[in-house]
Amino acid sequence: MGRMSEEYAPGEPGAYAERVLETVELIPAGRVMTYGDVAEWLGEGGPRQVGHVMSHYGGGVPWWRVVRSDGTLLPGHELDALAEYRAEGTPLRQSGPAADGHVPRVDMRRARWDGQGAAGAPGGADSA
Repeated sequence: MGRMSEEYAPGEPGAYAERVLETVELIPAGRVMTYGDVAEWLGEGGPRQVGHVMSHYGGGVPWWRVVRSDGTLLPGHELDALAEYRAEGTPLRQSGPAADGHVPRVDMRRARWDGQGAAGAPGGADSA
């Protein structure tokens, strides 16, 4: 696939990274989008590009609102994310006894946000 463009290189966030971060800031408390949802909403990039942006620049936005498609919590950040989900009332599913550490996961059916109603979204507050 070639080398990653400078737009995705560490340092100051590029235009794509800024758009990803702005999108994450639109996700309401208690709701989530997957990495792929963010890319689809933007109409560019893919889940890996969104994940790259979040891993390098996501600390200043509600990073816990961007999740894997199966709702599992971000490895290494489970407790921080879980505290945020509980504070925001994000719907969670309890993991079974076979799950590592019995850490809950996000209930994707109830928590997933489609971006509707967001400023700049198709059919959102800025649409005519």
